[in-house]
Amino acid sequence: MTLKKKLVVSTLAVSMAAVAVAGLPLSSKGLAAQFGIVGTASAATSVDFASLKERATKLYSTLTDADKQTLRDFRTELQTLSREQLEADFAPVLAQLELSAEQKSTLFDLYLEVVSSIYTPDLSAVKDILKSPNYEAYQALLKEIGKQAGVTDLSVEEVYSFIFGSNGVEQKLINLLKGKSETDLADLIIHPNSELANQVKTIVLDSTIGTANYSLRASLANLKITKDMIAATKNNVESRLTNEKAAALVLAKAYYNAYLKSSTTTEPGTPGSGSGSGSVTTPPVLTVDQKLAAAATYDVSKLVQVVDGKATVKLVDTDTINALANLAAAAKAAGKEGTALTLTLNLGTITAPTVEVPLSKAIVEAAKTNGIANIAVTFNGVTVTIPVSQFSTAIALTVTTAKPEVVTSVTKLKLASDVYEFGLSVDGVATSTFKQPITIKLPLKNTDGLDKELLSVAKLVYGSLQFQGGVLDGEFIVEPRDTFSSYAVLENKVNFTDIASVQAWAGKQIQVVAAKGAIEGVGEGKFAPKSNVTRAEFAKMLIRALNLENNSAVQSFSDVSSTAWYAPYVAVAAEKGIITGRSAAKFDPNATITRAEMATMISRAVKSINPAATTNVTAISQFSDAAKISASLRDGVAFAADHNLVIGNAGKFNPNDTATRAEAAVIIYRTINFK
Repeated sequence: MTLKKKLVVSTLAVSMAAVAVAGLPLSSKGLAAQFGIVGTASAATSVDFASLKERATKLYSTLTDADKQTLRDFRTELQTLSREQLEADFAPVLAQLELSAEQKSTLFDLYLEVVSSIYTPDLSAVKDILKSPNYEAYQALLKEIGKQAGVTDLSVEEVYSFIFGSNGVEQKLINLLKGKSETDLADLIIHPNSELANQVKTIVLDSTIGTANYSLRASLANLKITKDMIAATKNNVESRLTNEKAAALVLAKAYYNAYLKSSTTTEPGTPGSGSGSGSVTTPPVLTVDQKLAAAATYDVSKLVQVVDGKATVKLVDTDTINALANLAAAAKAAGKEGTALTLTLNLGTITAPTVEVPLSKAIVEAAKTNGIANIAVTFNGVTVTIPVSQFSTAIALTVTTAKPEVVTSVTKLKLASDVYEFGLSVDGVATSTFKQPITIKLPLKNTDGLDKELLSVAKLVYGSLQFQGGVLDGEFIVEPRDTFSSYAVLENKVNFTDIASVQAWAGKQIQVVAAKGAIEGVGEGKFAPKSNVTRAEFAKMLIRALNLENNSAVQSFSDVSSTAWYAPYVAVAAEKGIITGRSAAKFDPNATITRAEMATMISRAVKSINPAATTNVTAISQFSDAAKISASLRDGVAFAADHNLVIGNAGKFNPNDTATRAEAAVIIYRTINFK
């Protein structure tokens, strides 16, 4: 990538982040447009300031003094970010760029002014950028970048046009959000990964930049700035700003009252829009569920202390216990008392390689007393969720970001995350195994060109990798672990030489299930797709595929030796009621599994992690041989058939037929994709 292209990308990334961090989408919905920054450069120089003031007054007339102060508080917080903090937060993008210190400083100044202008509850916002003492420096820098890159008229106005122009992000979001309720808008802030929020992100990426008429998505792809880098930058800055959500909610109220209410017909940039009817003064009312979501996160970023490359969270017991009590109260108000509640401790952006989070005995006991099932820790996109009921004393979580060579030195597979070393001490004693699995959620990176279905969490054990699977969640992968070690995400391409005969209907499924470590070959690069599956083999496939492993589980079948390779999988399956054995005492591990037995095991496993899933008992009536299904297996077959986990053949289910390895792989694949 040439230097000139990298400079252009840095500018685009800054403008993108300006939209993203300022409460996307709510902060970009016309506030700066109210101040006349619309369309093109000529538009910016022909502002009717009297009209702008009238419209700005109209927009903010619905806000209380406290609301306006919330905006100012966030603006102040934003402007107090140091250059060092911004450079650390923008590191994912800056790592791809070649910028001088002066260029970085200028770009950060531009970023702060763009975002700050959005959070100014008066007319001064238009002066922030057009009257800025740095305005000429911004213009000179952007024009020079445009000249080097061959982009016509790249300027401050072009950046604003991208966000607030007549066909820019702002106007497209207006069209998207019309008809939405105030609660819908608030929900976008609290749940940034919702379907509507993802539509907003798509609009941002597909909007055009400058007069060259190319999309942000296309330009970033061409210049090797990935969406992972942009997302990481956004998350880094947001995690440092404690007042961002409160300010975004205030803007949601102002914007809803002025432009989105059904009685309001005018739009930003339309003559007379400042005097439209329909504004009200009532603040946005959060639902009890939204209040519960807000109470579920406790910001502890200001309690992080870094000494000698180690960041430690100095929690205050009374404050943390209050946060636990507040979450319990919010759950009760929402009618969700007794559900598996999680309090998330948000550490923000951490630059130190090692992070330690001590939880005192008082905090652990308070969590259990308040009915809080888990305490989660999140920073830099990593989240570790700890079930606290298994502990009765102080614990301390440690996470170290290791060098990539820890993993790349033992494999040629492609890394799709950083490498993390997890540790947990219980009352000061290092503990590597747990009765209840601890869930790790790892942010993905450098995934362009990779097959995401083949991504798997890998555990490093004595210099070799063990693939554990994991469930994709947007730009993250989630995996419960009952042991701690070093983990990373890799694209695990597993190829077999003997699956051509089943490639059309099972090839991809075999590859994916093998990548997750849920099914293995038989040696020498072969899969043996037409071989039968034993009950023990299927127990392992199912438990591994659904991430249900737990080494503390026990079983009492007389024909399952505690030293057998399948013993831990049978134990989990028995403990969760997934299998009941051929009798109370016998499991019959080496017997081939029938299709009806397989369907029943799958159904019970899925229901164990999706208790709300329902069964249409009439689903088996579609099969002409339904009468052959054993009474004890009919419910399981009905569930599997109803959800297309197991399908029939020519109108028959063939319940007593044995299943092949290829068939098992297909069924496991459907199971891990169950929604």
